[in-house]
Amino acid sequence: MHHATPLISTIVGGIVLAFVLGAIATRLRMPPLIGYLCAGVVVGPHTPGYTADQALAPELAELGVILLMFGVGLHFSIRDLMSVRRIAIPGAVAQIGIATVLGMAVAWGFGWSWGQGFVYGLALSVASTVVLLKALQDRELVETEQGRIAVGWLVVEDLAMVLALVLLPALSGLLMPPGGASPDVAVPQAGASDIALAVALTLGKVGAFVAVMLVIGRRFIPWMLERIVWTGNRELFRLGVLATALGVAFGAYFMFGVSFALGAFFAGMVLAESEFSHRAAEESLPLRDAFSVLFFVSVGMLFDPMVLLRDPWGVLGTLSIIVVGKSLAALAIVRLFGYSNLTGMTIAASLAQIGEFSFILASLGVFLQILPERAQSLILAGALLSIVLNPLLFRMLDRYAARQGDAQTQPA
Repeated sequence: MHHATPLISTIVGGIVLAFVLGAIATRLRMPPLIGYLCAGVVVGPHTPGYTADQALAPELAELGVILLMFGVGLHFSIRDLMSVRRIAIPGAVAQIGIATVLGMAVAWGFGWSWGQGFVYGLALSVASTVVLLKALQDRELVETEQGRIAVGWLVVEDLAMVLALVLLPALSGLLMPPGGASPDVAVPQAGASDIALAVALTLGKVGAFVAVMLVIGRRFIPWMLERIVWTGNRELFRLGVLATALGVAFGAYFMFGVSFALGAFFAGMVLAESEFSHRAAEESLPLRDAFSVLFFVSVGMLFDPMVLLRDPWGVLGTLSIIVVGKSLAALAIVRLFGYSNLTGMTIAASLAQIGEFSFILASLGVFLQILPERAQSLILAGALLSIVLNPLLFRMLDRYAARQGDAQTQPA
C-alpha cells in the first residue's frame, strides 16, 4: 500500500502549512488568509522544496467553493434574491462592462489586440466567490442589505461568466490577434446564427435548472432531510446535507452547464425554506472552512513571485483595474441607485478582488491562443495581490463605519 499518495500529501501539506503560516500571520496581527496564500506559494512549483499536486489542489478547493455557496444559500431566500434584482442585475452588468473596457485600455498600452484586451478585461471583471463571502461572513453581513446586494451581484456575475465560457470558443476566430492560431490548433469558427443558438441554449439550460430546483428540488430536498431527521441518526443527517450540496452542484454542472458554485447556491436556497436549514448549516460548517482554506492555498500555488520583478508595471496596471477601477465603478453604480455611501463602499470593497472564474477564463483564453502567456501571469498576480489587499480594505471600511456610527450618536 502506498502511504504517500498525491491526494493525501496535497491535503496534509496544504492544511498543515496553512495552519502554521496562518497562525504566524495572526500573531503578526495580519489576516490568517495571508498565511494561507503564502502556504500555497511555498508548496507551489515556483519555489524550491516540496510541490503539491497542481491538478488535485484546485479540485479540492472547488469543494470549498461548493460548500461555501451552499451555506450562503441556506441563509438566503428566493425572496431576498428577487428583492435586490433591480440593482444586482444592471449593476453587475454595468460593472462587468466598465472593468472590461478598462482592461482593453490597459491591454492597448501593452500592445495587445482588441480581442486580447476584451478577454483580459473580462477576466478581471468578476469577483471571487470565496473571498467575497468570507469577508461578508466574518462581519456577519450576509443577511444585511449590503450582503444581499453583494450576493445577488455575485450570482449575476457567475451567470455572465458561465455564458462567457460557452461563447468564448465560438468567438475565438474573431477575438484572435492578427497572425492567427498555430496550424496545430483547430479554431472553431462560428457565424451569427451559431452564436445566437449558443446563447439561447445556455440561457435555456440555466432556466431549466432553476425550474427543476423550484418545482422538484423545493419539495424533494426538504422532504428527504425530514425523513432522515426522523431516524434520529445525526451522522446520516450530516451525510445527507453533504450529499445534497455536492450532488446538486455536480448535477447542475454536468446536466445543465451551470457552475458548481451556482448549483450549490440554489440547493442551499431551496433548503433554506425547510425548518432544518440552521442545523444543516452547522453540520456543513467544519468541512466548509477546511476546504475554503485549500482554495487560498491553490491560489498561492499558481503564483510565480518572479513576475513582480519581470513585469512590475503590468502587475500594477492589472491590480489598479481590480482594486481601484472596479471599486469606483461599483461605488458609483450603487450610489446612482440611491443607496447609502456605506452600502456603496461595502459593495466596492467586496468586489475589489478576483478569483476562480478569472483563472478558468484566462486558461481557456491561452488554450484558444487568444491570450498571451503574459496575460495569464498578470491575472494570477492580480488575483493573489488583490486577495491579500481585500482584508485591509474591509478594515478601512470598518473604521469608516465606526466613525459614521460615532457621528450619529453625538448630540447636535
